[in-house]
Amino acid sequence: MFWPPEAAVSSDAMRVHHLNCGTMCPFSARFINGEGSFLAPARMVCHCLLVESEDGLVLVDTGIGLVDIAAPRRVLGPVFVGVVRPRLDPNETAVRQVERLGFRIDDVRHVVMTHLDPDHSGGLPDFPGARVHVLDGEHEAAMRRSTMTERSRYVTAHWAHQPDWAVHSVGGERWMGFESVHALGGDVEPEVLLVPLVGHTSGHCGVAVRTGDGWLLHCGDAYFFRDEIAPEPRCPPGLKAFQQMTVTDRASRRHNQERLRELKRTKAAEVQLFCSHDGVELDRLQG
Repeated sequence: MFWPPEAAVSSDAMRVHHLNCGTMCPFSARFINGEGSFLAPARMVCHCLLVESEDGLVLVDTGIGLVDIAAPRRVLGPVFVGVVRPRLDPNETAVRQVERLGFRIDDVRHVVMTHLDPDHSGGLPDFPGARVHVLDGEHEAAMRRSTMTERSRYVTAHWAHQPDWAVHSVGGERWMGFESVHALGGDVEPEVLLVPLVGHTSGHCGVAVRTGDGWLLHCGDAYFFRDEIAPEPRCPPGLKAFQQMTVTDRASRRHNQERLRELKRTKAAEVQLFCSHDGVELDRLQG
């Protein structure tokens, strides 16, 4: 099966809400955002999607959750809190935003994870009845936590409620030149797809969503800054250093960034790309 980008989208195509589920304010806007003062705090966001589907709501990533806000140093750890400096505003959590949009918590039937780093998985306990979709490599690494890096990056409190995992193996169909793409299945197929983008973590993936205006591709942490997928890529030095410190597979990450760069160059009219933490991309899509 092949999901063509030119496929017609019905009039009841899924509605998508772009949410910021956690503002982070690390030091130095110049080093992180590429502009502003060296001394001013930077702005990073947790860009999540809330998708209205025939099978209920689909949440792509969860950002920072109420468990994190209740005990940030115990759950997230003092290093994360001290370096990333999350705002910890309960009104920014996915669950509070879902409620403000007029939905109930149990309307969120599916949560799709780009990966399980704490700034992406913190809201999982806020949706205990949702089915949580993740690639098998990511699930294995997060459950195993066999290396020092895995023990420091994965927060077990975020899945202490024993969520209903839907673990997807790599291998599937083609989409926009990408191989091994999975549909979620059920009434959300083929409108929400898992696109493997391994590199930042062992099972990192993008999430493609088809809307009335074409496709959205949530690239997660495959890149951090909008100009990384520009024809002449660049990244502020602080973000570049952070990505180098947290990467699992440098070669795969570089390769996938090249693929995303090519996708943006050749299919910009059919698919919009964005990452998790670039506030400029979020502002544009919210606007």
